[in-house]
Amino acid sequence: MTDFLIYEQRDGVVTLTMNQPELRNPLTGNTALAEFEKACGRIAADLSIKVVVLTGAGPAFCSGGNVKTMERYRGDVVAPLAIRDEYETGIQRLPQALYQLDVPTIAAVNGAAVGAGCDLACMCDIRIAAEGARFAESFIKLGIVPGDGGAWLLPRVVGMSKAAEMSFTGDAITAREALDCGLVCQVVSAERLMEEAYKLATRIAANSGPALRLTKKLLREGQHMGLASLLELSAAFQALAHKTPEHHEAVSAFMEKRTPRSV
Repeated sequence: MTDFLIYEQRDGVVTLTMNQPELRNPLTGNTALAEFEKACGRIAADLSIKVVVLTGAGPAFCSGGNVKTMERYRGDVVAPLAIRDEYETGIQRLPQALYQLDVPTIAAVNGAAVGAGCDLACMCDIRIAAEGARFAESFIKLGIVPGDGGAWLLPRVVGMSKAAEMSFTGDAITAREALDCGLVCQVVSAERLMEEAYKLATRIAANSGPALRLTKKLLREGQHMGLASLLELSAAFQALAHKTPEHHEAVSAFMEKRTPRSV
């Protein structure tokens, strides 16, 4: 079996490409979860990496769970408690790895993002879609629930009302509809998708790596912290940021009216 994830690095930008196009890049029934964990661990440990771009090979971004693998849950062969354990030690490892990553992430959604594939896009910080992309929180169509954290992720991206509509109907929305509800921040032609994703990644990567990681952490913590607690955490993170070479160089460049040098 070929690797599910293609890992490429250019300067401070890592591109992860899901590479099982013949099956529309599913997340189960293959090595996807282990490879995502390995890639995220590698990224977290490499302080030269500032941004991650995630996309899919072929016409689809990600088809989510492989429906064929669900056949084994029919009947009495696999007990409910065993199924629960399989989710906890299986697909739920993905948000633990990708959503928790402290490097900014961009999903370049090249095609259909269905079920866990839609949730995968929501695990990223920023989403850019090709004009032909489609998004569906489609678990209900199979008589199941979002088992990968989608009920937590999607409302934080599009709001509770739109998340409820998508989750209760399972209907797909277009890239333009995704833009209207805030699921994506840009819609571009398929030919320009990766170009635009890299442009954004380059703009982000021009900034301080330590400050980017600390800023992402603050944004994530701010979703469930009270203001007083977040202010205290912000002060602690700011103390760390003030002591970085990147900050010292940025201040010097500002005072000397020049472009900051890479440090």
